[in-house]
Amino acid sequence: MPYLPIESYGVIGDLHTAALVGQNGSIDWCCLPDFDSPSVFARILDEDIGGFYRIHSAEAKRSKQMYLPETNVLLTRYFGDMALGEVTDFMPMPARTRRAVPMRHQIIRIVKAVRGSMTFELECAPAFDYARERHAVKPLTDGMLFECASQRLALFCATSVDPAISSARTGETPIPIAFRIEGERVRASFTLTEGDTATFVLRQQEDGNNRFTEAPLEPEDELLHTIDYWRAWLSKCNYRGRWRSMVERSALVLKLLTYKPTGAIVAAATCSLPEEIGGERNWDYRYTWIRDAAFTVYAFLTLGFTQEAEDFMHWLAKRMGEEEHANGPLQVLYGIDGRHHIPEEHLEHLKGYMNSQPVRVGNLAATQFQLDIYGALIDSIYLFDKHHTRISYELWLQVLRMLDFVIDNWDRPDDGIWEVRGGQQQFVYSKLQCWVALDRALRMAQKYGLPIDRARVLGEHDRIYRWIMDKGYNASIGAFVQYAGSDAMDAACLMMPLVYYCSPRDPRMLGTIDRIMDELGFGSLVHRYAIGKGAGDGLSGREGTFSMCSFWLVEALTRANRVEEARLNFEKMLTYANHLGLYAEQIGPSGEALGNFPQAFTHLGLISAAYKLDHALG
Repeated sequence: MPYLPIESYGVIGDLHTAALVGQNGSIDWCCLPDFDSPSVFARILDEDIGGFYRIHSAEAKRSKQMYLPETNVLLTRYFGDMALGEVTDFMPMPARTRRAVPMRHQIIRIVKAVRGSMTFELECAPAFDYARERHAVKPLTDGMLFECASQRLALFCATSVDPAISSARTGETPIPIAFRIEGERVRASFTLTEGDTATFVLRQQEDGNNRFTEAPLEPEDELLHTIDYWRAWLSKCNYRGRWRSMVERSALVLKLLTYKPTGAIVAAATCSLPEEIGGERNWDYRYTWIRDAAFTVYAFLTLGFTQEAEDFMHWLAKRMGEEEHANGPLQVLYGIDGRHHIPEEHLEHLKGYMNSQPVRVGNLAATQFQLDIYGALIDSIYLFDKHHTRISYELWLQVLRMLDFVIDNWDRPDDGIWEVRGGQQQFVYSKLQCWVALDRALRMAQKYGLPIDRARVLGEHDRIYRWIMDKGYNASIGAFVQYAGSDAMDAACLMMPLVYYCSPRDPRMLGTIDRIMDELGFGSLVHRYAIGKGAGDGLSGREGTFSMCSFWLVEALTRANRVEEARLNFEKMLTYANHLGLYAEQIGPSGEALGNFPQAFTHLGLISAAYKLDHALG
């Protein structure tokens, strides 16, 4: 089976981990028990040994996918000449389970013949620990067991017949589905007649248990609980604008990428999906970036999801209270459980998506020096304080600690927002976010009378402002640039009016918008920066356009009162979502999805742009 396009997948999850389900019915990516655990299925990174779990109908002419309305429950439909079959995929939500048992991550797949008779094929071939660990397959009393040294997975099946239909079939009863063990995988072939269902449950199995379950399994109840969970959660969304379905889908994606035990949000569900097919720009995004903080808190609060904003703020506050690291009080990124050590490793035995190597797990960016994270962090605290709940005095003391670091270090070169590996520079966006850090702290202190060394903070605040205007602006090209002394453009400069550094109609900003569109833009699509010009990123090859930057452009144009232009760009960007409304990190030259998938940053940008554009349109 060749690699599916990245945009051919849907995603399901249980707020601990996620799985990608292809339009061909194959689960080609899943890590257990957590987002950043080693993979169990990773065929998307190696079609031969990566591991997968597929249920499909070979006799179907085509397949289509949709989410059950207002949920993250995925439905794949198979169309035959005179038959229609469906597979419903979901991971049960832990808070909605009826069984008082420890959390066991489950993938439930309900197969149904809707019309006529349809034959389905099942193949489950896990590959534990990124396909580095061998396993044995054993029969259980009521299922099959995949067992290796680190983990056990059990597969169980139950069939049922629709009583209203079976009454017309004299003497017909459900036929047990027979699994066949073939090496390290399990296969099954079964035919369902109209109204019949077969339910497959794959879940983690505790040691020493040779039965699948201690209590009667009720997958249909789990489905109803899961549907209720997602709909109850989404009902809190207060967006009622023109693009409601896309905003709500983006909200569901963000929630799906939330790690329930800590409130952290992963940047994406996957690792090492390439920014260029066959290239080396392959990163692990299954961690939480401080940079995403302000965007995340703003999106949740704007949509009305205050609990998620509180949980994420609690996670951020813990990071602020920790001891300083080599590069300052904060790391660039953390594990979803808050751990600091995230070594980067190349998995040489995996070929990579469509032979895109290396396959990386872990992320070396955790050790970089990036000044912009302090602006993102303090901006998120400011937004939380302004729109939800006043922060505690203890958290304010941590803010002051961050301010001291920014004041002492803002004029240093750093690795920048795009985490380049070609050397540090005096990046303009990094200075902008240092200004944001001081600006937001001054606003909070002024509003509530909080203690602050006002003269010192205000003095540095103004010095950074002038530095950006004097050294970050290139008068010969009429635009703000990537770093001091260069003429290279950087889409991150689109953030200047979004963080209220300057007027969106300032001639310098208008010139920057036009220059970015000329040099980095292709219609509605925007590159982060021009590879080969300006600060080298230390990598070979090219990459796609960055969808977050495309939504930044929409918002910058909106604020500059170029509303019709912004709306057209926004509508065009909506056409680059996949069939389920999901976005990867980037978009390739033929409109294909590139990079890790689905990406939180892009969906955050879509939400913000939709709100601003709706407001401008009235």
